[in-house]
Amino acid sequence: MNREILRIAIPGIVTNITVPLLGIVDLSIVGHMSSSLLYASSDGGAAAIGAISVGGLIFNMVYWLFNFLRMGSSGLTAQAFGRQDGAGERKVLRMGLQVALVCGLCIFALQRPIEWMAHIIIAPTGQVWQLAIAYFRIRIWAAPAVLALFAMSGWFVGMQNARYPMFIAIGQNLLNIVLSVVLVFKAGMGVEGVALGTVLSQYAGLAAAIVLMRRTPFHASQSGSESLAADAQVGWSSFFTVNRDIFFRMVCLIAVTTAFTSFGARQGDLLLAVNTMLIQLFLLFSYFSDAFSLAGEALVGKYMGMEQTELARQASRPHEPLSARKQLRKCVHYLFLWAGGITLFFSLLYVSGAHQILKLFTDDLQVIAAAQPYLPWMFWVPLAGFAAFMWDGIFIGATATRQMMYTLLLSSLVFFLLWLLPLPLAPNHHLWFCFIAYLATRSLYQTWIARRIV
Repeated sequence: MNREILRIAIPGIVTNITVPLLGIVDLSIVGHMSSSLLYASSDGGAAAIGAISVGGLIFNMVYWLFNFLRMGSSGLTAQAFGRQDGAGERKVLRMGLQVALVCGLCIFALQRPIEWMAHIIIAPTGQVWQLAIAYFRIRIWAAPAVLALFAMSGWFVGMQNARYPMFIAIGQNLLNIVLSVVLVFKAGMGVEGVALGTVLSQYAGLAAAIVLMRRTPFHASQSGSESLAADAQVGWSSFFTVNRDIFFRMVCLIAVTTAFTSFGARQGDLLLAVNTMLIQLFLLFSYFSDAFSLAGEALVGKYMGMEQTELARQASRPHEPLSARKQLRKCVHYLFLWAGGITLFFSLLYVSGAHQILKLFTDDLQVIAAAQPYLPWMFWVPLAGFAAFMWDGIFIGATATRQMMYTLLLSSLVFFLLWLLPLPLAPNHHLWFCFIAYLATRSLYQTWIARRIV
């Protein structure tokens, strides 16, 4: 069981660490554009960096909403894999790609309203906005590819293969570095070159995913009394129900994340910078815990599918023992052991070394000093959140997405209600208390309702 978990979790960790590099690479290249003779007389370096930051934020906000394509595909595919239902495996992939194409084209068609809303929300300066729009209007061409990659990454995980998404992410980032450097420093395209390099690398990633998909073996389609027809098990109704629930869950996540940033920003630039640095510690922990959550999606879904097959066979073989449920519960037990170990490691790391880690993110001594009173909260972040992360993966594998949606509605309500209460805490301590309570509510509520699912 441990080998199965690590076979998915380790590539997941690498992928989680690699994915943010796409934005980091863009920022690094732009940060060195002012030293290029081809670009020195054009846009200011600070404005270009701001443009990439604003443009990247817009895409993060838009694409995050569509992450349901990855999560929904993984759970349904894993169950089809567990049933050895080749028709179901193909159908989930087909439906995911069709929805990704439609959503990608809709994003492209709605780019002007997206620009308008982003300008209102972010309110950048004139030069930054002008460059950000140039960056945005090129990168938007990759929307169908990005969403298709979401669906295919989830499908690969459901097929018990986390290595292919890792290979795609690494290759895509390496190609993005090469293309962006060539287009910026050799062709002198500036911000537009960074955007075009990203677009080309994303379509290359999609092409690689298609090649790897064709190399992935499907189960043979079943027939006879033991068949579980794909139309009955994997239809548009179940696909849209799962993805609808995850979509509204993502809306709640974005609402809390945006509010956390906004409430912190009201306390001044210094505390905004402090919270930004501390959130990086939260993200660092999540890169590891989410990888084991990914293993939960794949393995729990597989064992759920195996159980469906066993229950179907009982009609003709009533005395055949059922083993999938035992395997499922064993999987959940081991997942939580791994998650508990990671949580303990990061909690102790943040107690003993958070100050040193912050120095890796910034050399601004004022920000580091201002962060000191809030470092104790970092001990509680992994402890409060690890069960929520693990149950998310388990619930996705079980396609118990309605319960996930209700969990986020409840925990988001807790976050906002606590923020409105006049607690005897300094504003930023109050904010972190609300965030810890939000994570703890997710963990506790999902633990309570998990008995009905696993």
